Amino acid sequence: MEELTNQECPMCKAKTLTLREDKKEIPYFGNCFIFSMTCSSCHYHKSDLEAEQEKEPIKLTFTIEKEDDLKVRVVKSSMATVKIPQLRMSLESGPSSDGFISNIEGLINKFEKIIEEQRDSAEEDDIKKSAKNLLKKLWKVKCGDIPLKIIIEDPTGNSAIISEKTEVAKLK
Repeated sequence: MEELTNQECPMCKAKTLTLREDKKEIPYFGNCFIFSMTCSSCHYHKSDLEAEQEKEPIKLTFTIEKEDDLKVRVVKSSMATVKIPQLRMSLESGPSSDGFISNIEGLINKFEKIIEEQRDSAEEDDIKKSAKNLLKKLWKVKCGDIPLKIIIEDPTGNSAIISEKTEVAKLK
């Protein structure tokens, strides 16, 4: 792993930013470069990952059907958009988006955190009620009681859902 310390933070301008680059072999996916920057002053953080091999734009579809599906490994680049059509939710790509390696459960936890923040900051009762209902649905998905489709669209092809159940298509 390569590391550069005491760099200027793009947010607070303090020289407390640490840049890291690491290369990892991800089973069934290949070699990846993992990049991150973290500021110890303002806690700014940004991470991304990139496959060593250039890839085609990709659309990945995975349906969670049982509790064991939560263990399936997920690789998401910062350029990828994650969608849950049944809940009309997405994690968008772009400058503020992070790349990460997790599993389906970790991905669901990210959506839960967003819903909890909306519930806790909402003043309207209907928004709070809607958030509570979404959280109940996600809990049922985690228990394996209801299926849920996850879609990852990545124009760089640097994302993966590592399972034989994953439907892979070219991104249009």
